Amino acid sequence: MSSSRRALALLISAALLVPPAFAANVRHSSTSSHAGSATHKLSHTRHKSRRARGQQAIDPDRVTQIQQALVREHYLTAEPNGDWDSTTVAAMQKYQADHGWQTKLMPDSRALKSLGLGPDYSTALNANGSSFAAPPSNSTSPSQTAGFVEASGVHQ
Repeated sequence: MSSSRRALALLISAALLVPPAFAANVRHSSTSSHAGSATHKLSHTRHKSRRARGQQAIDPDRVTQIQQALVREHYLTAEPNGDWDSTTVAAMQKYQADHGWQTKLMPDSRALKSLGLGPDYSTALNANGSSFAAPPSNSTSPSQTAGFVEASGVHQ
């Protein structure tokens, strides 16, 4: 019996070791025979012509608004001209840094809101003639509180 167990153990060990020995390591190199093919060249040139995403420039009217706000806050001394130039960028970065915000090249939304240039909701569907009711008070009436205490079964 022990020889059959040994044979079985040897067979199982061999079965576990053999598959990795037959596994193929396939590597693609740029020196392969198809590297000069037209398909490879076309796919390579497609990667170079990627389209830029996101906002690439600020509208000149918006730049003028930002410059006017920066002048009002004493971060910019130049006359607003609608050009997102190095002086305007530096003023905006200083404003954002003074408030503890990031100083990337595009204005931070918090900085724009702080300058009074946040979103304009005046043209929203429900903006004209709407009135908002005051929120209900947070205080509960004594009878309501007594009802909760009674329903909970906890007596003081």
